[in-house]
Parts: sequence; C-alpha cells; structure tokens
Amino acid sequence: MSQRTFSIIKPDAVRKGYTAAILAEIEKAGFKIVSIKRMSISKAQAEGFYHVHAARPFFGELTDFMSSGPIFPMVLEKENAIADLRTLMGATDPAKADEGTIRKQFAASIGENAIHGSDAEETAAFEIGYFFAGIELK
Repeated sequence: MSQRTFSIIKPDAVRKGYTAAILAEIEKAGFKIVSIKRMSISKAQAEGFYHVHAARPFFGELTDFMSSGPIFPMVLEKENAIADLRTLMGATDPAKADEGTIRKQFAASIGENAIHGSDAEETAAFEIGYFFAGIELK
C-alpha cells in the first residue's frame, strides 16, 4: 500500500546546486513526487515547523539556517515511504552516513545536512499540511 512522506531539500544543498542531483536520487529510489515547490521561509515559519525542538539547544541555529535561503519542500509517495526515505537520506551526521546515501554525498555537517524527512506518519501528516494545501496534493 502506498504511503506519503514529507521532505525538504535544505538551504545548504540548494545553495550548492545539489537540488537536481538529490531529486534524481529520490526518483531513482522509486519515489513519486506528488508535489514540490521552491520557496523561502521566515524565521517565524521555521520556528513553527520545528516547534517540537523549541526547548533544544540547537533550535535557534536550526531555524536561522532553515530561513537562510530557498528550500524545496515536497510530498513523496511509495510503499514504505517514510522508512525508505530515512534510509535513503542516511544518518544526520554525514560522517556516519552510509555510502550512497544523500547525506553522505551532499551534506557538509550535522547542521548543514542537505535534506529533511519525516520520521513517522503523524509527523508526515503535520509537515505536509504545514507546507501544502489539499489542492496541491492530487
């Protein structure tokens, strides 16, 4: 059964020109791109998106980073989408990520790690709704 997940190509990867290569990896792994857009978000919008991390010490740095330049939020679909995307992304720390993963190939550090992906169905539902109206998700 098909499942949807949410992902963002982050500002570091966009700045470095990795967007097309990351999208190619996602499509090569069998994901259907349901919806995608290029946009920038404000610090307040980044804070709303990452509200679950508000008490964490890295929250300010994370929200500054995510509002520092264009991003590509997207909705992806395939069987086992959430787990498969997390595997494709690799470990948060690119130094610990497996060879062939997006973060191993395109991320510079734990903070600038190229891509975000939902970690659970509830998270995916919130994150999709945060960036996409129902009409964008046919």
